[in-house]
Amino acid sequence: MPKHGKKYVEAAKLIDADKLYDPEEAVELIKKTANAKFDQTVEIAVKLGVDPKHADQQVRGAVVLPYGTGKTKRVLVFAKGEKAKEAEAAGADFVGAEDMVGKIQGGWADFDVAVATPDMMGMVGRLGKILGPKGLMPNPKVGTVTLDVTRAINEIKAGKIEYRTDKAGNIHAPIGKVSFDNEKLLKNFHTLIDTLIKVKPAAAKGQYMKNISLSATMGPGVRINPLKAPGKKE
Repeated sequence: MPKHGKKYVEAAKLIDADKLYDPEEAVELIKKTANAKFDQTVEIAVKLGVDPKHADQQVRGAVVLPYGTGKTKRVLVFAKGEKAKEAEAAGADFVGAEDMVGKIQGGWADFDVAVATPDMMGMVGRLGKILGPKGLMPNPKVGTVTLDVTRAINEIKAGKIEYRTDKAGNIHAPIGKVSFDNEKLLKNFHTLIDTLIKVKPAAAKGQYMKNISLSATMGPGVRINPLKAPGKKE
């Protein structure tokens, strides 16, 4: 059996697997090779020169992409009293406390991001085994444990994404849809790359940005020259 379908194989012929492309060329190729019938997500994969086994070399955080990801995220907020009212006013899709904890323990998971006020974390902590493996646990490092629930909700709705190195030092993240203008995809791309450069761990030695590639959901990867990846300084 062939490893890839006919469309994938045809698309891959347009890409030189040995070449490191400029970001502009890569975005153009992603659009040419995205031949599925739906609006595919454009995804970035970055191999960083870090050893995530060491706490001081882990890279984790969040960034608001200027043009979002093309997907509206459903936000759940764990809060009570005035903070619950604030979350509702800010556009949270679901707001609650014990009731939401019980609902999730019962198998409900119809949300994309969870935010919690600090006083709720004792209760939300009970959901660690459920939300943790799904990457849905609120965390102060990415701004989802906060008293400023309005800001958190606004940023998530505007296109905030989380990034985190896996065990091999790779970061995977969406930067938009194939239907986006090239300029919007490039702006989102540069915003994430520039953010990763800013948060480079002091303990990381040698080349930091080792490999970068872009791909559409169903398409082949396009390798990018790491030296050309940062955005232009204005």
